[in-house]
Amino acid sequence: MDFFGWYVVIAAAAALATAAFTRPATKIARKVGYVSIPGDRSVHMRITPYGGGLAMFAGLCVAMVVAALMPQLRGLFILTNEPVGVVIACAVIVGVGLVDDMRNMSAPAKVAGEVLAASVLYFAGVTMTQFKLPFAGAVVVGPSFVPLITAIWVIALTNAINLIDGLDGLAAGIVAIASGTLCVYGLRLEQLGLLPATNIGPLVAAATCGLCLGFLPSNFHPARLFMGDAGALLLGVLMSASTMVIGGRTAPASGVTYFFFAPLLIPFLILGVPLIDMAFAIVRRTASGQGFHQADKDHIHHRLLRLGHGHRRTVAILWLWTALLSGMVLFPLFEPSVNVFIPFGVAAMGVGLYTWFHPGLRRGEGDDAPLEPVASASIGENRPEMQ
Repeated sequence: MDFFGWYVVIAAAAALATAAFTRPATKIARKVGYVSIPGDRSVHMRITPYGGGLAMFAGLCVAMVVAALMPQLRGLFILTNEPVGVVIACAVIVGVGLVDDMRNMSAPAKVAGEVLAASVLYFAGVTMTQFKLPFAGAVVVGPSFVPLITAIWVIALTNAINLIDGLDGLAAGIVAIASGTLCVYGLRLEQLGLLPATNIGPLVAAATCGLCLGFLPSNFHPARLFMGDAGALLLGVLMSASTMVIGGRTAPASGVTYFFFAPLLIPFLILGVPLIDMAFAIVRRTASGQGFHQADKDHIHHRLLRLGHGHRRTVAILWLWTALLSGMVLFPLFEPSVNVFIPFGVAAMGVGLYTWFHPGLRRGEGDDAPLEPVASASIGENRPEMQ
């Protein structure tokens, strides 16, 4: 089996295990009342069980055990405690998500849980070691700043994915595309000698992709199972861990423009849709005098629905945007001559996103049009009707 094949096995193991655990998770959730009841902001019309987060966490554990038993990947578990640290951090954040799903945690309490998960990653060594800044080269992160940066990174990505989790299959599909891209990116850097073979980033990214693929059949519209905050926060921690150890540990590549900029930009490209949505939400709510944790119905997926797209088409459009952004990450890895076009492509897509979703766009035709009930999330908000 070639270099990439072993990671395909991990993704497949995660997908199969997650898919297998969705059925018992559904039954248990219904039995204990861990369900989403339709409300005024609901997109679904029937009581739907949570439990997807638990199924994905179980799938993650299975994938890690399979990886530890594979001779080709066993070294990742012998030389470092980072894989175990990732699993423990995920267990912590799933617990936080479960409590939030059932008891509606306050925003400070939820952020505290995210900081706790980030602390586990920090003590396990799952952190950044350097930044690469345009025209400044590599900037080594001082030991006193590593805990803060790790916490900020985890809080940002967990909330970005939590906010985009507003339609059936949306968050799972976006993270599947992004994590698959990140895995290929990391493995390619290993082949080129720019990333150590002991880096756990590709392993975590492969497992994350598998979890999402295994969950999607139960979550695509009309969803039979929701991931809840437990699942959304889990995916956020996994993406935080994998982006930190890949983007924050890549060796310098002098003379190669793309590799010089890429580690800093990778998360902002492959997770461009949820990060842009989160940034717009914070600015929009702050400008209107609301707290940034207050829910609204102006997320990207809400705007697409108001423009007349249906549920599935809206999800497909945002999947496509993520795929296009991810393609801009992978293409230069295999065709370096396109490096010069990357900044222009990113700028064009950014302008396109801003123009298309600008609040004044098609006023009277889109924003003023009736909006079907759609779930909306906010930082620190419980979302019993998400997806």
